[in-house]
Amino acid sequence: MKAKFPYYAVIFTSRRTEEQAGYAETSARMMELAARQPGYLGVDHAREEVGITVSYWESLEAIAGWKAQADHALAQRNGREKWYSEYRIRICRVEKEYGFNREGSAE
Repeated sequence: MKAKFPYYAVIFTSRRTEEQAGYAETSARMMELAARQPGYLGVDHAREEVGITVSYWESLEAIAGWKAQADHALAQRNGREKWYSEYRIRICRVEKEYGFNREGSAE
């Protein structure tokens, strides 16, 4: 992902309940919908004992638009009622990034 600085990262950490019904489908749908949302830049995620999803956005307004999106709002409600025992959301401004790619060059 190449983004213009600064941009924003929404860090969603969660612990799941035992409930599985509908979770995988809803998660996949949210990834599809987020990718179509204005201002969306990308996502990274890992799921083990603690789930971590980091989505990237052009602006705080774009994040607010995603939070208010109707299907996402329904998924949030289902998450609180069924799928998550707890979660936390952090919103951070990204000023700089760098990395390494064995197949390419260092940034």
